[in-house]
Amino acid sequence: MSVLLQISDPHFGTEQAPVVEALRALSQQQRPDLLVLSGDITQRARPAQFAAARAFTDRLGVPLLSLAGNHDIPLFNLRQRLFHPYAHYSAAFGAELEPVHCSRDLLVVGVNTTRWYRHKNGEISQAQIERVASWLGRATPAQLRVVVVHQPVAVLQPGDRHDLLRGHAGALQRWAGAGCDLVMGGHIHLPYVLPLAGLARPMWAVQAGTAVSARVRDGAPNSVNLLRWDDAGAPGGCIIEQWDHNGDTQAFVRNRVTEVTPARAGGSALER
Repeated sequence: MSVLLQISDPHFGTEQAPVVEALRALSQQQRPDLLVLSGDITQRARPAQFAAARAFTDRLGVPLLSLAGNHDIPLFNLRQRLFHPYAHYSAAFGAELEPVHCSRDLLVVGVNTTRWYRHKNGEISQAQIERVASWLGRATPAQLRVVVVHQPVAVLQPGDRHDLLRGHAGALQRWAGAGCDLVMGGHIHLPYVLPLAGLARPMWAVQAGTAVSARVRDGAPNSVNLLRWDDAGAPGGCIIEQWDHNGDTQAFVRNRVTEVTPARAGGSALER
């Protein structure tokens, strides 16, 4: 079995120290095989904020796949935003903006959906869509096929529709045909697992809340996702757990569990 820990929107610079420590304890307890950091790592893309974020991920001691979010591009330094938008991100997390993780059980493909000329909204190009499809086409039957973006590809609430990733409809159609199982994202600080309709195969959007920031959404505490995948396990071999921070105990506790079955094993979902 492989375990993936998804952390999104920590917004270092607005992090809460007790929540950071609780997340470190959760990671130490669960021992994930991969840490996915799905954007908005910092609040204002400052070197000190990136350094704090990198120090935290290094403390976890887990293989890392990270993506930049819209907050990880300088907002007020227009010259840097125009000519070197990812300089501070790359100094902390490396020059690869679209990393890929490949193991026996997992294929995780990162996509950079930020643009220097967009303040919040993300977009995806046709070249990026095809790059992801090419990776998905190389997957083995044993691998769970996960694409990671920053902005959401599906939303629950009408008020979040303006935050949808631009170009998401065509991307989902293409990736479904190429064999994708899950699309992970963040950006809107609201956690949920949502089946994606009208595609060639069952797929799900897996959204994470804000991991450690004080910028929590009303009614949604700090949260992260733990994904467990065992291709040889029982039906529902992909288990997605939402872990919320509890202010009374200062610990992350499991709140919601969703079991999804990829298409090669039936393509159903059960929430409990």
